[in-house]
Amino acid sequence: MPASKAQQAATAKRRASAIALRLAGMDFDTIADRLEYASRQAASKDVCRALDANRLEEKEQVEQLRHVEGLRLDRLQAAVWPKAIKGDLKAVETVRRLIAERIRLFGVAEPVRTELSGPGGGPVTIGPTTAAELQALISAAGDGDPDPDNAGDGLDDDGLDGDDDGS
Repeated sequence: MPASKAQQAATAKRRASAIALRLAGMDFDTIADRLEYASRQAASKDVCRALDANRLEEKEQVEQLRHVEGLRLDRLQAAVWPKAIKGDLKAVETVRRLIAERIRLFGVAEPVRTELSGPGGGPVTIGPTTAAELQALISAAGDGDPDPDNAGDGLDDDGLDGDDDGS
């Protein structure tokens, strides 16, 4: 027999509370105690079920939105297509951009492989180095913060976390 509406509501409320406690940093033992789960495993399982259900719901919503956006792109392309076929260069460019957007929206394009190589195209060698030297390598790859003295990196100039014990 399926759970009543009241039971479903109570379960949803408890799961929401469990997720909130977990996000606040509580361990599953504490969550189980506070929300009166039978065990830490039951609390963990309930949180996982709630997160899985949420992920599935989000995925379905994203797929639905992707479908709607695809239909919009189809309508726009259909409106411009006759002019593009007759050689109107502005319409051709519009159709090309619509096709590119559709490819991006549906993930049709092949992934681009990116590789970082060392001097002369050889391997990148990293040995004992400072945080500034690592930052310079990252910046050379085009992905780094241009400020090698970035205070937010959590590292001293010696590449360590500030402790003298090397941890």
